[in-house]
Amino acid sequence: MTPLNFILKAMAGLAILLVLMISLTVTLTWAPDKPVEELVNRWALPPSTFVDVKGLKVHVRDEGPRNDTAPIVLIHGTSSSLHTWEGWVAALKGHRRVITMDLPGFGLTGPNARDDYSSAVYTQFVLDLLDTLGVKRCVLGGNSLGGDIAWQVAAAAPTRVERLILVDAGGYPLHAQSMPIIFRIAKTPVLNLMILYTQPRSIVESSVRNVYGDPSRVTPQLVDRYDQLTLRQGNRRALLRRIRQTDFGARASLIKTLKQPTLILWGGRDKLIPPDDARRFQRDIANSRLVIFDDLGHVPQEEDPARTAAAVLAFLKR
Repeated sequence: MTPLNFILKAMAGLAILLVLMISLTVTLTWAPDKPVEELVNRWALPPSTFVDVKGLKVHVRDEGPRNDTAPIVLIHGTSSSLHTWEGWVAALKGHRRVITMDLPGFGLTGPNARDDYSSAVYTQFVLDLLDTLGVKRCVLGGNSLGGDIAWQVAAAAPTRVERLILVDAGGYPLHAQSMPIIFRIAKTPVLNLMILYTQPRSIVESSVRNVYGDPSRVTPQLVDRYDQLTLRQGNRRALLRRIRQTDFGARASLIKTLKQPTLILWGGRDKLIPPDDARRFQRDIANSRLVIFDDLGHVPQEEDPARTAAAVLAFLKR
């Protein structure tokens, strides 16, 4: 056998082994989509409702005093859901009306008919939701992707946003120090197709632990939530579409146009969007105040809701 034939046979053997390993992985971690009806009994407990927003059934919670003329509206981040705000809602609803929702493509709301998850579409979605709920003005807050959407809504419709709360928000070009493994897989061509059919719980847990400043705070119940809601029919395909449409920093020049009083909250251990971006937001938004929690990560509202909500209450009383 010539050296070339030996190399070719070895490469063919490795290719077959790789295919077998991938097939075995898919078989062992097979996780088909779950219909939304299978998930609502656990994840849409009262006061959850589903509101029709231009034909899309949106999972919404609307809590607190109904006479609040400028309710607090909170937007979650990528691969999350309205549940990330439960601690804040518990702390705030005695003082203010608080509205949370699952964005299109995530949580129980699921994919939109247009299969479009661009910033412009999300911005219009928030305005359509406010119209549907009869909210003329609000305090608008968001985490990560939700923060990116929040400031873009404030820039597009400044009369609708009384104050702004940015929590580890997107907006500038990404310079992550570390990225959850599920995001890295979603960004990798060919390999990302596997997430449509498989979902090892270990990858979900690793991804959640990656965005916490103290990973020991990640409980099995928390991993259950992220795991189950990602399996909502259409969500994984929507995530791939969203990743392809991501335009980090494309509208960053608009941030300097924001005039609303703005609270910037950040986790000092955020490795996905490091605190440098928090300071940049503070420099670019004239009427802003920055609070950094040195021990928290990318989702401080979820990791320590009591401390972070206290900062929000102090901001709203100013």
